[in-house]
Order: sequence, then C-alpha cells, then structure tokens
Amino acid sequence: MTRIALIHALAHSVAPINDAFARDWPEATRMNLLDDSLSADLAAGGGVLDGAMHARFARLARYAVGTGAHGILFTCSAFGPCIEAVAAEHAALPVLKPNEAMIDEAAGSEGPLGLIATFEPTLRSMPAEFPAGVALETALAEGALAALDAGDGETHDALIARQAAKLAARGCTRIALAQFSMARARDACAQASGLSVLTTVDSAVRKLRGLLAA
Repeated sequence: MTRIALIHALAHSVAPINDAFARDWPEATRMNLLDDSLSADLAAGGGVLDGAMHARFARLARYAVGTGAHGILFTCSAFGPCIEAVAAEHAALPVLKPNEAMIDEAAGSEGPLGLIATFEPTLRSMPAEFPAGVALETALAEGALAALDAGDGETHDALIARQAAKLAARGCTRIALAQFSMARARDACAQASGLSVLTTVDSAVRKLRGLLAA
C-alpha cells in the first residue's frame, strides 16, 4: 500500500490535506509529522532559512523515509529551499513542496494570478517559484492566521475573501491560496471574487497520485 508522509509546520495544515486525501485518494496510507515550532522560529528569525533550519528539515525527511514512506509532501509554503535540499537527498522518491503542483496548474492559464497568503514569509519566498511568464498580484490577509489560531474560522475566511475581491478588482483572472491552512476559505473566495480558486491541497494530492501511479 502506498504510504505518504505529510510533514507540517502549522497545526492548521493537518486537517485540510488529510481531508483532501480522504476525498481524492483514500487508498493512500498517511502519516503526519508536525513540528509547529518551525513556523514560529522562522518568523522569529526574520524569515531566514539558515543551516540549522535546513538540518531540521533533513532530519524530519530521514525519519519519514525510515518509516517506509513512498513519497513526502511538505505542507508549509515558506520553506522552499529546505524542501528542495530534501528532494535532492531523496531523489528516488517524490518529494513535493506544498505549492509546486498548484503552481504548475496556475501557470497553465492566462492573465494575472492573485496570490493570497496569511503567513507573511510565504509572500517573500513563494513568488520566485512561479515561472517567469506568470504575472502575479500578491496580497496578505492580515489577521487571518491569528483569527484561525483563536478558533475563529469565520473571520479567517472572511479576511481572505476580502483580499480575493480586491485582487479581482485589480484585474486578476484567478485566485491561488498559498497555504494548506487556507483551503477552507476556497468557497468564500470564489463567491467574493467571482473567479476560480486554486488550493494547494487539491493540486498536491492530484500530482502525488499521478507520480506514484506512473
């Protein structure tokens, strides 16, 4: 049976990706590794991915591989270079950054893409991962992550949807939600913006399933 390791830096990422697997790939066995100090330490360090952070990611990946994982999916989008190093070390396995599958799908459409995040370091690291031809308009949903931390999912979704509406007014042709924890706001964003909304969770499950079926 296919075993997928899901490695999380935010507790809020656990439910959305597991829900997507249960819906779209229930046959896959999932293991969840959570270290929520990763995001806290990154924010405290000014968003710098230093050698110590790289080493932490390497240890998490080696543990996952040691359990027999056939693929690894990281679910926090602010750690791209760390995940790329893991992928190089474990080249025999699919190792995905959380957003790469969504980026592939988003790059296939025309017009400016509206990219929303609730974690500010994501908007510093993620745009560079898009192909040069993709026009990006970015937005930070300030206060949304704090609302989710406080258990106020309604406010979280509303703050993200507000940014989606603003991006639509700026001429964006579609919306991308940059973090797994934001997937719950997809319908609210679609309603507020009138645009199609891409989520990292759905795209990631589709890509992993395809890679391991090949």
